[in-house]
Formats: sequence, structure tokens, C-alpha cells
Amino acid sequence: MNTPISIGLAALIFLCLLADALFNGWGASLFLARKSVDLIDWVAFWR
Repeated sequence: MNTPISIGLAALIFLCLLADALFNGWGASLFLARKSVDLIDWVAFWR
């Protein structure tokens, strides 16, 4: 991955987080964080 692609990807992630904060009150980010923790717990169970 070269520098322009990584900068563009970081900007896209930042804009998505900003939009979530402004329009949704962090609802989508909180949902994804909770589901990520559930996935980590589920994978750790099968280890």
C-alpha cells in the first residue's frame, strides 16, 4: 500500500467517524465496537 492510498483510506475512515458522530450520536461506531468484542470473545472460545 503506497502513501496516497493509505492517506485516502485514513481520510475515509475519519469522515465516516465524523458523520457517525454528527448524525447518529456515535450509534454505529458503538454498535460495531460491541460486535467486535463479541467476535473476539467467540473466537477466543474456539481457541
